[in-house]
Amino acid sequence: MKTTASLLRVSRAAFLAASLVCVPAALAQPESGPESENVGHTRHHHPRNPKHPTTQDAARFITNRDVKRILPLPEEKDAFTFVVFGDRTGGPDDGVAVLADAVRDTNLIEPDLVLTVGDLIQGYNQTEPWLVQMREYKAVMDNLLCPWFPVAGNHDVYYRGPEEFKPQGEHEDKYEMHFGPLWYAFEHKNSWFVVLYSDEGNPETGEKSISKPETQVMSEAQLSWLKDTLSKTKDADHVFVFLHHPRWLKGNYGHDWDKVHEALVAAGNVTAVFAGHIHRMRYDPKDGIEYVTLATTGGHQNETVPQAGWLHHFHIITVRKDQVAMASVPVGEVMDVREIDGQLVQECEQLAKAAPRFAETIVLEPSGRASSQFEVTLSNPTSRVIDVTLTPDSRDARWVFRPDHDHGEIKAGESKTFTFRVERPEASLDAYIDAPTLIVDTQYLAPTFRYTIPTRTVDLPLRLPAPTIAANAPERALDLRADAAIAVPSARIPIEDGPFTIECWFNGEEFEGRTGLLCKTESSDYGIFVSNGKPHFSVHLGGAYVSAAAAESMLQSNRWHHIAGVYDGQKVLLYVDGNLVGETAGSGSRRRNNHPFMIGADVTGQGTPTSFFTGQIDAVRISRTARYSGPSFKPERRFAPDDKTILLYNMDGLIGPWIYDESPAAVHSTRTGEMQIVPVN
Repeated sequence: MKTTASLLRVSRAAFLAASLVCVPAALAQPESGPESENVGHTRHHHPRNPKHPTTQDAARFITNRDVKRILPLPEEKDAFTFVVFGDRTGGPDDGVAVLADAVRDTNLIEPDLVLTVGDLIQGYNQTEPWLVQMREYKAVMDNLLCPWFPVAGNHDVYYRGPEEFKPQGEHEDKYEMHFGPLWYAFEHKNSWFVVLYSDEGNPETGEKSISKPETQVMSEAQLSWLKDTLSKTKDADHVFVFLHHPRWLKGNYGHDWDKVHEALVAAGNVTAVFAGHIHRMRYDPKDGIEYVTLATTGGHQNETVPQAGWLHHFHIITVRKDQVAMASVPVGEVMDVREIDGQLVQECEQLAKAAPRFAETIVLEPSGRASSQFEVTLSNPTSRVIDVTLTPDSRDARWVFRPDHDHGEIKAGESKTFTFRVERPEASLDAYIDAPTLIVDTQYLAPTFRYTIPTRTVDLPLRLPAPTIAANAPERALDLRADAAIAVPSARIPIEDGPFTIECWFNGEEFEGRTGLLCKTESSDYGIFVSNGKPHFSVHLGGAYVSAAAAESMLQSNRWHHIAGVYDGQKVLLYVDGNLVGETAGSGSRRRNNHPFMIGADVTGQGTPTSFFTGQIDAVRISRTARYSGPSFKPERRFAPDDKTILLYNMDGLIGPWIYDESPAAVHSTRTGEMQIVPVN
């Protein structure tokens, strides 16, 4: 009989040729080549097995359409899944909770059966605590919807206590009484499952140890039983073997496994051997047999490299007559389709959009010093408890926060206020200063799963000292070089539906090609372009862009221009140097996006700047009103804030990395790229 490994060596071409026996040539699907296997994916696909056989069966396929292509159907042959759990012991007390999560996950998958690979209980004790731990483990596992089958590990059978009370075989008798035989086998859908016992101990002294090769041997009685069992199962499609210690890794296990391996190879149909104990995953195929070592399902886990197999997990094995698929699932990651109903989806979306509320503003003094207390309030708009963690942070290590984080649960419909102290010593407001932020982590606690809301980072409210301007100082502007822009977070510009105005003064070095000036346009929202010297203002209203543009190229290089885009609720207007140059009727709800508002560029779908402007920009203002109407007006050279001002950058100077905002909202933004404040010529 061929082993699984030999079946896997059948070429894809040979397999397809064989499958075409039951598929008409005209209807056969072409095989995907290497160039198409990963199209549209960020990870390479490396199939471990050939494609599943398909067949044509008119009785199983119904349509009243003219048949142009009959779809191939899966073969109606038995297939099944089983799950393997890793070690439960050696970890913290909450390891039982991890095991319970694995049981919950497994019940969502509903395999035919579950097997373990030993170390079910903490053990290394006397009878009474052993019985307590045994009942605890079985109580959790008995929640499985399918049968489960144990494997004995050293923690399950090793005795520790007064020598005079040490029973013969240590805890072996209690294990067999409450869990099952130390070795056994059973059949399911023409596959056999063989459970071995790897802690028989030294055959001469009876000593049990996990570190001495002379204790890690298989008795003649168990080996004889194994060979007899392999003979009885010679007609099985697959034989799967389970034990606790991965003795094929040698080392402290010595070389006793070699004789077992020879027997497994000789059987010809042993597909895989599963073990645990080492608390990390490994895969060591040999001679056509897949040797698989599991990590933990609640046991001690140092998480050295979780994605490389140091984690709590379980394996899902899918069995077909000629092949086996294996996948590992981290504990707690299986999602319940039936739990994600409309209410849960809506409430998680509410949490993703919920903004913290701040009671105080952090004051940064001209010396660079700060000493403030601030309160932040989070509300829970959902019908279930949420778990939140707040962490103040900054890339500038001179900010100090106390406490460094806080967390708590918030009941449905309630709010919770957290208080922090923030300090910063006197230090220059240099380019290394960075804004303090608040990292918000939220989990929505459903009955069977903790739904993690994406982490949000929110700027803490910060009051900067105004730039110092001498009475006779010249007007100043922001000078932007190649690939430089200011990105203002979308959440800091609360423009509702209805009238608004965006405007600035600008002096461009050239306008060749696509050039963004004041933009938030990405199949939504609004923006002003000055591409090829032809100004253009667009607002996404009622499902489409409404645009006002100049009839022809009109902007001059190395000259100051004022530009204003106005939406008055009925039409979109564009003014250049105070003159109306474009007007288009339009109204409706504005389609929004979460991309930043770019000054000196357009924005991409990834929220990054593109189509850069090169030159000088000054007096950038956004207002929640239509500032201008009629055919013309005289633009002011410098704006003053009022109650309609949402954002106002007069570009009077840089404070650390910030562009100072004179509006009541104090939307101080950081810059990216090469730029400086220069006197206006």
